[in-house]
Amino acid sequence: MDQLAAMRAFVRVVEAGTFRQAAESMRIPKPTITKLIQGLETHVSTKLLNRTTRRVTVTPDGAAYYERVVRLLGELDELDGSMALSQAHAKGRLRVDVGSSLAVLVIIPALPDFYARYPDIQIDLGVTDRPVDLIGENVDCVIRGGTLSDQSLIARRISEITFATCAAPSYIARHGEPRHPAELKTGHHVVNYFHPRSGRMSPLDFTANGETFETAGPHRIAVNDSLAYITAATAGLGIIQAPMFMLHKHIEAGRLVRILKDWTSEPLNIHVVYPPNRHLSNKLRVFVDWIADLFAHHELLQIRA
Repeated sequence: MDQLAAMRAFVRVVEAGTFRQAAESMRIPKPTITKLIQGLETHVSTKLLNRTTRRVTVTPDGAAYYERVVRLLGELDELDGSMALSQAHAKGRLRVDVGSSLAVLVIIPALPDFYARYPDIQIDLGVTDRPVDLIGENVDCVIRGGTLSDQSLIARRISEITFATCAAPSYIARHGEPRHPAELKTGHHVVNYFHPRSGRMSPLDFTANGETFETAGPHRIAVNDSLAYITAATAGLGIIQAPMFMLHKHIEAGRLVRILKDWTSEPLNIHVVYPPNRHLSNKLRVFVDWIADLFAHHELLQIRA
């Protein structure tokens, strides 16, 4: 038995909750995971996991063993990182998750620069607007906007984006241009954005001269993807409120028109977020530094409403 491989497999099973998900995240066959765990339990002469047809739970001995193994593997990863000759030698696979608009407009076009610096790093880029379980899905880091809800994670602020309210010229020709956000409740349609996991609609919010207003609109269409959100607006399906980095080229091309310019919306902080047990990984460190520099200087992300 490869004890180190068995320990890593055990940690993945505990964090993923099933042998199948652990095998998928480690990219090895499920029978291999099963054999490693069986060998580990024989080696330590202790039952570490309780198996059912649907779920795997940790025994009391397994929970204690997990805590110590996580620390040990973290120290090993730290040792490996400290022995790297330089950042130029960073290598390995990174699983990164990011929203579709940032992926398409900012990150993917810039990746040739990253690979010129770090040719031995492989990035598996998950492109989705849904919330991600970093531990359970074995994701190294995510790039997300808003307030960090899980305080056990490490978040590094890398940018701030501002919002504008827009509609297509075809929409304005049919419905007119609203002069006050209250008009969005009657006689107008918005394109609503609903959260992929909860289904909750994200309201449009406005502030001017101490007055605040919020509405989720009446809508003909709601979507759960940021690129689809912009496309629905350019098709004339309703009014949207979106980050300027997404809107800029469409405003410049005349596909969208800014409306309610005197009303502002709260800016949004963008963070790169990662689990605390991975903060010393050399490959993750160089990626986080690169993404922070990219976001600090990217021309689209400097545009303000």
